[in-house]
Amino acid sequence: MNNLQYPLEFQFKVTTLSNDFLVRDASGATLSYVRQKLFKFIDEISVYQDESKSGLLYTIKANKWIDFSTTYTFTNAAGAEVGRVARKGWASLWQSRYEVFDEKQAQDLLIQEENPWVKLGDALFSEIPIIGIFTGYVFNPSYLVTRPDGTAVVRLQKQPSILGRRFLVSQLNEFESGEEERIVLSLMMMILLERRRG
Repeated sequence: MNNLQYPLEFQFKVTTLSNDFLVRDASGATLSYVRQKLFKFIDEISVYQDESKSGLLYTIKANKWIDFSTTYTFTNAAGAEVGRVARKGWASLWQSRYEVFDEKQAQDLLIQEENPWVKLGDALFSEIPIIGIFTGYVFNPSYLVTRPDGTAVVRLQKQPSILGRRFLVSQLNEFESGEEERIVLSLMMMILLERRRG
């Protein structure tokens, strides 16, 4: 997953029981199909070339069952670890924060929700009958991927829709070596976790 054409689109499928989505590039070409395995005690996500599931590109697996600080490891098709992402425990209750680590276990990127008030507004208004149906058009959270020096590299933003099924990934700066692959995999895992939280 390098030298991709941005923006990327994550589009969730609503016709299946699984929590899965397609990743498309700016030209509309399918880059991968992401599928979360159901009924497993430990989260495991498979990233395939396409919906036919003919070629496994990556596996993302949690290091433990349920915890505020679970780490998710990225393994490529050859079985090599290419990085990991970890949710920042209690700090993420108000504003979602995830740390991204490289293959040497060094933390080099941070994913952070840009405006936690959007999530709060969505949670409050979605409980109101009739009005709650339209919160997906009004409250659209965004997440920023930054380096330790504060440089913004990528932004992921939910697109207006009733079912909250489309997300756009925009490149803001040039990638350093190995960053692009870790960022895209981290955002795949993060968006599955954030949708589960509501």
